[in-house]
Amino acid sequence: DSAEASPSVVFENTETCNPKCLQILLENISGLTIDADFTVELIPEINVAVATFIKNIDTKEFVEKCSQHKRVKEFNMTARLLESTQSIKAENLPESISSDYLTVYFESARNGGGPVADVQLFPEASSAIITFCDHKGSS
Repeated sequence: DSAEASPSVVFENTETCNPKCLQILLENISGLTIDADFTVELIPEINVAVATFIKNIDTKEFVEKCSQHKRVKEFNMTARLLESTQSIKAENLPESISSDYLTVYFESARNGGGPVADVQLFPEASSAIITFCDHKGSS
């Protein structure tokens, strides 16, 4: 079952912990090294950070450790596995991009894709939402 666990962990309520502090905290809890073993992406608009493990670890066990960790509790943060999704957002797209091109691109096995159910273009934001038929295509 653990083999199916997401390699990414979502940390919520990160506003009281600055980015460098969060990185060090995650290194302390995991015993791993930022950049070499995992990356952290901050999403300040919603006070969330996502740690993605490059090194294969038991993320369920890591989430459990975080939930019980004194400092995580002091910062009032929560940790959970990033759930699989059927949709992704593509950003910084060229103006000339078509939904057909995006469909073919994201269906390419070489690009790690899978069957695409829908593409919504947002030209004013230079972005698109791509929805897959099966969540495995969005990993």
